[in-house]
Amino acid sequence: MAPPFDPADLPTGILMPLSPLVNRVLAPNSSPFTYTGTQTYMVGVEAVAIIDPGPDDAAHLAALRAAIAGRPVAAILCTHTHRDHSPAARPLAQATGAPIIGCAPLTLEDDGPRADAAFDAEYRPDRVLTDGEQVSGPGWTLEAVATPGHTSNHLCFALPQEQALFTGDHVMGWSTSVISPPDGDMTAYMRSMQRLTERDDIVYYPAHGEPIDAPQRLVRGMMGHRKQREGQILRFMERNGDSAIPDMVADMYKGVDPRLHGAAGRSVLAHLIDLHGRGMAERIGDGRWRTA
Repeated sequence: MAPPFDPADLPTGILMPLSPLVNRVLAPNSSPFTYTGTQTYMVGVEAVAIIDPGPDDAAHLAALRAAIAGRPVAAILCTHTHRDHSPAARPLAQATGAPIIGCAPLTLEDDGPRADAAFDAEYRPDRVLTDGEQVSGPGWTLEAVATPGHTSNHLCFALPQEQALFTGDHVMGWSTSVISPPDGDMTAYMRSMQRLTERDDIVYYPAHGEPIDAPQRLVRGMMGHRKQREGQILRFMERNGDSAIPDMVADMYKGVDPRLHGAAGRSVLAHLIDLHGRGMAERIGDGRWRTA
């Protein structure tokens, strides 16, 4: 029998080609929340763009500089400002002279359990992209696709030359995204997911996990999973009356790594806030909820 897969076993710091225009370098920050680690993508051949430069880690930055190999860097783009995605933008910009482009800055006091998902308070973009705006280089164009939900400032980046979409944490290759209020918003997330089903992308490159083929099918499945979770929450409250989130998590996430229960509770809260907005649930104080 093969030994169990350990995400930390994958090699980091190695340039891996994925397509004629896309390469990636894996950062050494694997965890229960980042899976194998943050994948930094390099787009282009003659002059390149860097997407989600990752954590400010000396070994990862050295690997990125080696992968760039002296070529011009047209832009450093960030999908959002959780600190496993954007902090390396600053030292990489200093090393290459490239502008930091992409999502808007956002800093919040998040009371969620994910230390690695804290916001990068030092992120300072040279240019903020709004939905539909583009940055380009020789043979490639990247277009911002606004996808709020995981965070309010989350962007995906479309590469029309290959019908590819860099999805950050909005759609990942190994797990559903954590939606953690107050900034994470389930209503916005589902709306953004619906938007992706209407696009013609043929491959997704997520920040965590392997490339995703047949991406619209995966997105529809993820939306169905969220609707199933919503139904579980409603049925739990109908059975048990006034209900606390930890009790819901214990019931609905059996078999899930206990280290992830805190994050699961944040997604349950996001569902409850969404249900409240639709008149289907109400908060009754002391952290308890019931059907409306």
